[in-house]
Parts: sequence; C-alpha cells; structure tokens
Amino acid sequence: MTRRIARRAATRHPSRRVRPRSVRSGVAVAGTVAAALALAACGSGGSDAGDRGALKAADCPKQPVTHWAQPSPGGGPHKVATAMGEVTVPATPERVVVLDTAELDSALTLGVKPVGATRSDVDSGFLDYLPKDDTAGIKDVGKIGAPNLEAVAALKPDLILTNKVRDGRSYRQLTRIAPTVMTETTGYPWKQNFATHAAALGRIPQARKVVAGYEAHVRQVTAALGGRAKAEALRTNVVRFVEGADTRVYGCQSYIGTVLDDLGTGPTDVVDGAKDGLMTELSAEQMNRADADAVFYASYGSPDKSKEAQVTSGPLWKNLRAVKNGRSFRVDDQLWIQGIGYTAADKILDEVRERLAKR
Repeated sequence: MTRRIARRAATRHPSRRVRPRSVRSGVAVAGTVAAALALAACGSGGSDAGDRGALKAADCPKQPVTHWAQPSPGGGPHKVATAMGEVTVPATPERVVVLDTAELDSALTLGVKPVGATRSDVDSGFLDYLPKDDTAGIKDVGKIGAPNLEAVAALKPDLILTNKVRDGRSYRQLTRIAPTVMTETTGYPWKQNFATHAAALGRIPQARKVVAGYEAHVRQVTAALGGRAKAEALRTNVVRFVEGADTRVYGCQSYIGTVLDDLGTGPTDVVDGAKDGLMTELSAEQMNRADADAVFYASYGSPDKSKEAQVTSGPLWKNLRAVKNGRSFRVDDQLWIQGIGYTAADKILDEVRERLAKR
C-alpha cells in the first residue's frame, strides 16, 4: 500500500494491491478541531441512531455465477482458460509455485502444498491465518509483485499460479519456466479465480466440495443472525486504516464485501459510487460516514502510523452508533483484507457469528 494508495483488487500493501486509483467518496470537511467536535456533538447526519434511523444499504450488484471447467477426460494434460488465453497444464501438478495470497489460499484449501510462494509484507512471511503446518517448508521466492525468477526456476515447478495485477509484465519470463495460469485480477472475482486454480491443479471435484461446504456455512451463520431477513437488515461496514492514506470503507466488489454480502449483511450506502465498487476513502473529518449497525476495523501497519489510534480515540469515532452499542470490533487485517480465499472466508464467517449472533 503506497503513500497515496493505488487500490488493490483485494488489498494488502497500499501501493501494490491493485490497478486504478481509488477516488475519495466526497469532499473532506474542513479539518479543524472545532468542526470535528461540532460534528461529533450533532452526529453530522450519520453517527447517531436517532438522527438517521435505519441505515441505508449499499446498492450491491448480484455476484457473478462461478463457471467450472470440465474435468480433463482420461486424466491427462489439459487446457485451462486463463487471462492470457488457453494454457496446457499437467494432469496433477506436483511442483506448484504461487505468487500471491489468493493463489496460496486456493492451493492449500485444495490440499496442495506449493514448493514455493512469494512472501507477504508481514513478519512471518506468510499470512498468519494459514496453519503453520501447511506453510512449513514452502520456499520463499521473493516479494509479491516482484518474484525472484531465478529462485522460481530453481524449484523446477510444473505449474505457476498468479494474476495479471501482480505479474502481467513477467508473463513471458514465467512461461519459460513452467506453464503459468494467470487470472485477470484478484479480490472481487475470488470465487471464479478459485475455480480456475482448481482446474489448473486438477482438483475440480475437491473444489466443488469446498464451495458446497462454504455455502452451508453461510446458511448456518445467516440462521444464527436470526435468518435472512434479519441479516439483510443488519448493515456492517469494514473500515481499514492505512499508513499514508485516507481510511478505507470496503464496498460490495471487494473480497470482504462479497463474504458479508453472502450473509446479506452488506455495507451502508457510504460505498455507493465507489470506483469499481471496491472502496470509498474517508478523511478523519468524515469518519461519521463509516457508521453502521456493526463496524469491523483493522489496520495495515501499526495503529499509530495508520492513524487508527488517533481516530478511534476521537469524538467522531466514539459517537458512532456501532461504537455506542458495543458493536465495533477490531479484526485481523491479514485475515479480513489480505487473505482472499475459502479458507480465509470460513474463518471470517466464524468471527462474524461469534461477534454478532449473541448480541
């Protein structure tokens, strides 16, 4: 994530996670202390339940249907449709290298341990929500978006999984090493990307079981929230504090947005009009606009440098309906924002149930 961040199709480091630059979701209010206190006192059209009543839901488009490739007849090498055209891959790849977090989640979810992977911008190298036993022994092949091609080649892979957002410029070099399956992007189309990864790994039957299990999990959590109607009446915003950038509220066409939308508990209309549906950016003086029935928040980087500590101790944040009602929850940025996949999604569903079902 950069110092005025380009966006992420799914989101991790502000400078890297995606292509188009996000647009502020409105003009910043004059940033004086007096103005901030005044906004906090009156709710400024957003933070007090009495002022707003029911919070308006975002206008979320229907999620795309996942299309599955047909399993290869006879179990031999087969072609996979990718963002770069059809690619012939082995029937059951045995030495897989993955170059982004979604691809790592997909492989591990499907029971495939890669021989190599790019490292995330975290101390442990791989995102902490992934079981340590699953990531043990995976070789580090450089940073996400800048893999060490010599390290990749040294592993003698028979398949490489990545996406154009990260490695489109290195596609030709990668194909000289091994068949390379690229999706167009990451984040929002994660379900279709998983199907592409499953086709490349020769694991379509296993992938269908994963999806069926996730859908059953969604139904269980929805029921725990009181049923579909009650879940759809519950507005949840996901707020991310980022060093060097305005605060983000994630929209319907982000990874975390789709997981919450599966439950029916999508964001408020603060994200309407967000470019590509990914996210709205708010200045500290606009934080009342992030209000919802429940707010989940995280930081990329330290809470001090991302301004999380400053904002959450301030009057605008404390006056949010979610905060007043005990429904603001700090969550793990690695899991909720950086992960992207069915293993991450199942863990997020468990956290939503734990935080909201009993309240």
